[in-house]
Amino acid sequence: MRVASLLPSATETLFALGVEPVGVSHSCDHPPAARDLPTLTSTVVDHADRSAADIDEQMREVDGAVYDLDEARLADLEPDLLVTQATCDVCAVDASEVRAAAERLDPAPDVLACDPHSFEDALDDVVRIGAAVGEEAAASDLRADLRERVDAVRERAERAVADEGRPRTAVLDWTDPPIRAGHWVRDMVELAGGDPAFQPDGPSEPVSWEDVCAHDPEALVVAPCGFDRDRAVDSVADLAARAGFDEITAVVDDRAYAVDGNGLFNRPSHRLVDSLEALFACLHPEYAATTPAAHDRVARVDRAAMPSVCPDGG
Repeated sequence: MRVASLLPSATETLFALGVEPVGVSHSCDHPPAARDLPTLTSTVVDHADRSAADIDEQMREVDGAVYDLDEARLADLEPDLLVTQATCDVCAVDASEVRAAAERLDPAPDVLACDPHSFEDALDDVVRIGAAVGEEAAASDLRADLRERVDAVRERAERAVADEGRPRTAVLDWTDPPIRAGHWVRDMVELAGGDPAFQPDGPSEPVSWEDVCAHDPEALVVAPCGFDRDRAVDSVADLAARAGFDEITAVVDDRAYAVDGNGLFNRPSHRLVDSLEALFACLHPEYAATTPAAHDRVARVDRAAMPSVCPDGG
């Protein structure tokens, strides 16, 4: 089957199931082999070396579509299936546009639109994608492995919470303006043994800096959408310039973290389990059984907002 993926999370899952797409979006960068595939999308927003505030301003000034689909190249690739998303209007080509483009192709490919809104939704999409590409067995095996890893975190988190309670936790997926991470993140905070009250029960949403300070998180995780760890560190430095940053309990106690949002948290693929393990190591480091595979994607930030890599993710 010839599959075109317009969604980074779907591309990651397809590769994990042993299926190499014939074409991908411009944002697909994992695994590294994805970068060598034909690119089917582009964006008018310049993300390279731009601050969170600059990117936000560009997004607000866009008149029309943020993302463009190269229909000519798509037609040349003759896909049997297009995988896209319907979860976030600012993360990929709109699903309705993809369906319309598919109908203009001859023959018209099937369209699978992933629309996860919870942690379980994201993991269940592994099975949905597997069924769509005829890799049911591989998807079942991967889902079982993910379930086992999640159960291991859940068990350790229950012990940690019994001993220490749930730290007030704040996860931001943008910093200027501040946006608190929604969808699957609230579930992840709870699974990892944190207090999820700060995270919205729904999509990510703007939050005032005053409300962040009023919540006074005991653990602050900054995972800007599309930023790697080093750019996340820069975003934390932006927060550090705001009044009250030094007084937040998480900052005082050295429990403020800059995280590779691009590789962790932002994408609802099977790798959210890596994110869950890294989050648990941040919230309850002494209870983490092993060093998370994603430890090099997390940096701890001291009170002066100077990063130091956390060798144990915590």
